[in-house]
Amino acid sequence: MSDNSLLNKLLGLKDKYENLANQLAQPDVVSDMKRYVALNKEYRELEPLAAAGAKYKLMLDNLVSAKELLAVEKDEEMREMAKEEIALLEEAIPGVEGEIKMLLIPTDPQDAKNAILEIRAGTGGDEASIFAGDLFRMYAKFVERRGWKMEITGTSEGTSGGFKEVICKISGTGVYGVMKYESGVHRVQRVPQTETQGRVHTSAASVAVLPEADEFDIELNEKDIRKDTFCSSGPGGQSVNTTYSAIRLTHIPTGIVVQCQDEKSQLKNYDKALAELRTRLYNMEYEKYLNEISSQRKTMVSTGDRSAKIRTYNYPQSRVTDHRINYTMYNLPVFMDGAIQEVIDQLQIAENAERLKESEA
Repeated sequence: MSDNSLLNKLLGLKDKYENLANQLAQPDVVSDMKRYVALNKEYRELEPLAAAGAKYKLMLDNLVSAKELLAVEKDEEMREMAKEEIALLEEAIPGVEGEIKMLLIPTDPQDAKNAILEIRAGTGGDEASIFAGDLFRMYAKFVERRGWKMEITGTSEGTSGGFKEVICKISGTGVYGVMKYESGVHRVQRVPQTETQGRVHTSAASVAVLPEADEFDIELNEKDIRKDTFCSSGPGGQSVNTTYSAIRLTHIPTGIVVQCQDEKSQLKNYDKALAELRTRLYNMEYEKYLNEISSQRKTMVSTGDRSAKIRTYNYPQSRVTDHRINYTMYNLPVFMDGAIQEVIDQLQIAENAERLKESEA
């Protein structure tokens, strides 16, 4: 991309940014909440590009001025100052151009959303459930490190510990953009607690990360939803099995069923279940987008191909290997304690490299 075409693109985005600012100040937009939310989101996404574009244009203007000064100036001290400025700007401009090109890569519009995390035990019996519990603890620790919030909405415990299934919501800034890399099959190689002869077994658990649908993403018709109440089960004190606080929602057109019994309040469980139902309906459409990406990218770092084996946790060797980018670490205990940012950083670098190639193609 030449300097002029990059600058022209930035100037065009600057006009769009200023136009959005004007629209957001209009009374008819402010009164239409759905439109206001959409325009404000677009405005915020353009904000860093507008700032980078202003910085880039100033640097180019200063370079032109310094060269013009050097061409006509006779004073040797002024000429030296002009030469120094030219050298500094010519060294700095390529780096700024690289930053801008990365900002120009189309982002996944879902990245800023909260996420629904689902972990399910796969092959391996009781050991798979124990491993699913280990993964849940790993993510809970990671969420704590990031300063996010985790709310469990549903669990099914394993007979020997861990979970057959655990579903939770993670709230915070840019959660889905980080957690999406965890979707797929996670494989563990270790000696199970139930193994008497010390043999290493292989078990698996599947992880699915879904972007949480906003209220304005999906319009639900109450006539399409059947609501059932039932008694909660599991830990929870006196209210368990005595009050019909648990909620099950069935979306009649699609057959999707969600339930929540995490709260003692039926109303709170209903709100959580409704949010999860909205997310599942939204993700039926989002899957089409993911499938389009998976046909284009080789590493499939964020496509949500939930049947693909993405990572192996080898306990005898204290090794973690991410198969999408052939990245291996030998710090398994630390990793399982929530220190997973390093591999996510590497996955983001791989994805950005692919997206940059796509945008330049």
